[in-house]
Amino acid sequence: MKVYDDMKIWMASGSQHLYGEQALAEVRSHTKEIADHLCGSNLIPSDVEYKGILTTPAEITDFCVKASADKSCGGVILWMHTFSPSKMWINGLSVMTKPMLHLHTQYNRDIPWNDIDMDFMNLNQSAHGGREHGYIHSRMKIERKVVVGYWKDEAVHRRIDAWVRAAAAVKDLRGGRIARFGDNMRDVAVTEGDKVAAQIAFGYDVYGYGIAELVEKVEKVTEEQIDGLIDEYETAYAVDPALLAGGARHDSLREAARLEAGIEDFLREGDFIAFTTTFEDLTGLKQLPGLACQRLMEKGWGFGAEGDWKTAALVRALKVMGRGMSGGTSFMEDYTYHLDPESPLVLGAHMLEVCPTIAGSSAVKLEIHPLGIGGKDDPVRMVFKTPAGPALNASLMDMGSRFRLLVNEVETVDAGHDLPKLPVAGALWAPKPDLATAAEAWILSGGAHHTAYSKDVTTEMLLDYVEICGIEVVVIDEATTIRGLSNELKWNDLYYTMKAFSGG
Repeated sequence: MKVYDDMKIWMASGSQHLYGEQALAEVRSHTKEIADHLCGSNLIPSDVEYKGILTTPAEITDFCVKASADKSCGGVILWMHTFSPSKMWINGLSVMTKPMLHLHTQYNRDIPWNDIDMDFMNLNQSAHGGREHGYIHSRMKIERKVVVGYWKDEAVHRRIDAWVRAAAAVKDLRGGRIARFGDNMRDVAVTEGDKVAAQIAFGYDVYGYGIAELVEKVEKVTEEQIDGLIDEYETAYAVDPALLAGGARHDSLREAARLEAGIEDFLREGDFIAFTTTFEDLTGLKQLPGLACQRLMEKGWGFGAEGDWKTAALVRALKVMGRGMSGGTSFMEDYTYHLDPESPLVLGAHMLEVCPTIAGSSAVKLEIHPLGIGGKDDPVRMVFKTPAGPALNASLMDMGSRFRLLVNEVETVDAGHDLPKLPVAGALWAPKPDLATAAEAWILSGGAHHTAYSKDVTTEMLLDYVEICGIEVVVIDEATTIRGLSNELKWNDLYYTMKAFSGG
């Protein structure tokens, strides 16, 4: 996952020649100092590059054209150090295609009460210069993030961090390729969708492959590749003795490794960022690829079961956003409820395909058990519990006129119980604001049964992501009420209907 290594955030400030060359020299110096400080922040995962100050319509347009054309530019931070008349920005902003963040700050933190004079006031005009800049963005209906605060404050860095991570996910998906092995699970609606509309909205392309093409790649896997993966398994996980060399089920582990190597070879050769499988199309495979999907998610690929390419792309996006963090992201599904009125909970799992990045310090075991679906040999899988802590579930749906991202903040908990007859990986959580409200809100919103579950990604990151992509978002959190959410859905529907009618 090289997206952060290959991405730069450009920073420039707006001004004008009204204030004289001495003032502009200070604007340049201050802007570079702030850009360098942000670049050195441990909280911001991408380099921030100083790109000068913009004082004329020609300079602004040139900057916007170059930023839009530069493949390494993941987004731009704009700061109005002084007053930059917004009519100068119209032509440039009209061609800008990269995400924008308006940093509303000022070089000095405090007012120098005893020394402040008109020279100081002329130079330090962010308070109203930023308002002029904000007007033209709003007038042109340009989506952007606004961050307000002193540029050295950690809170400011954290908000910039959320936007940078969202911008990285957008950059990664634009031009990304998703491999779909087999088709959609039969008769399921929510995992279907308009791939052309998705490519317009998000930039990724979905490629379909018959399972025979994957089988051909799996059959070419060498014994040396399998041996190497077995060594990795024995080092990283607690492997059931029956699966070890000499054990009664060792051949099953080798077959699981063969599947992993074959799928990975296919994905790497095709430069894919995500993939899907379906248990209804396994001809030529000996096992459902459970362990393979878990391992490939652990390595950074997005995944969706049952042909769910939208969730595969979403899992990848959240993995990009959470890179370098420790909580993890996984494909997930709300599976069953614990309806104790004192402690209502949701058990999240899937047949096999849950990513071990969410296991934290919990023990991850490699086991083999029967699977009463798919009609294949018993599959190998990782088994673990997800530790307690805050998390979220996100789901992407095609609503016909637009895409909707649905987010539910949750609190992962430790049940205090083992599941001896359910040998799968999973997580147990209490949805916010409570299970009844969250489930009703999810269903009213048309939420899918597949989600991307993350202990890394925050709601703010996802809000930044949807703003950049221009799609709808609905958040279910501590403040959610059914009356409020029902009204929000109606307002959203009216807004997006009018937007589509107007060609926006």
